[in-house]
Amino acid sequence: MAGNSMIVIGEKESFIVRVLMQKAEAAGCPTSFVRWNINDINKAIENAALVTLYIDNKFIPDEEIIHFLVDIMEEKDIQMILIGEQLDIDGMKKVVPAELIYEAFPRPVDNTVYVTAVTEYLMKMSTGELKKSILVVDDDPQYLTLVREWLKEKYKVSMANSGLQAIKWLGKNKVDLILLDHEMPVTTGPQVLEMLRSDEETKSIPVMFLTGKGDKDSVMEVVSLRPEGYFLKNIGRDELLEKLQEFFVLHR
Repeated sequence: MAGNSMIVIGEKESFIVRVLMQKAEAAGCPTSFVRWNINDINKAIENAALVTLYIDNKFIPDEEIIHFLVDIMEEKDIQMILIGEQLDIDGMKKVVPAELIYEAFPRPVDNTVYVTAVTEYLMKMSTGELKKSILVVDDDPQYLTLVREWLKEKYKVSMANSGLQAIKWLGKNKVDLILLDHEMPVTTGPQVLEMLRSDEETKSIPVMFLTGKGDKDSVMEVVSLRPEGYFLKNIGRDELLEKLQEFFVLHR
């Protein structure tokens, strides 16, 4: 994610838009206006942490540009604030995934309420509250530390060094994904998966196995348990981050 900057996308930089931008700037959020076209959005969004989409009731956004914006926001893992007539907001909600919309305000928007939403979002982002959470379960402390270092910038990472510790931790905490070692002593990965699936509180948590064995029989054994996926432990950092990003985009 970027720092604390925001772009406001609209048809034109009207007086009302300028006022909203000035209020956001005064609250400590560097803000720039971007016209509704792919090239300008692509350049400006590179360093943006938040998008405000201002829809004038006389302007109909191009669907191609909307799809482009959605794709790049998913890639950057950032969200938007929608401002427009209620009819326009309802229309945008049909093409923009709900997970990408932080707030939606019918016009005329209350400046104070809008700025509060902007600053609240940036605060949550800075504290990691908006990050997806991943629990990594492995009996190898060195591997746990390595994976945590790889993931901590983009995700909220927790660790457990045994299956039972993971079950206990999940009794008090929620998580978006579990990376589970397949070959653990005492309580194996498959046993942990079975316990998770037998509990109403944890049965819907996606699980991906971590395995050090890449031979056909071992892979078939892992796949037969029907996890969300699996990773060989020799996977590199960039590939792991790419695969996790793909998973979260597909499972929004």
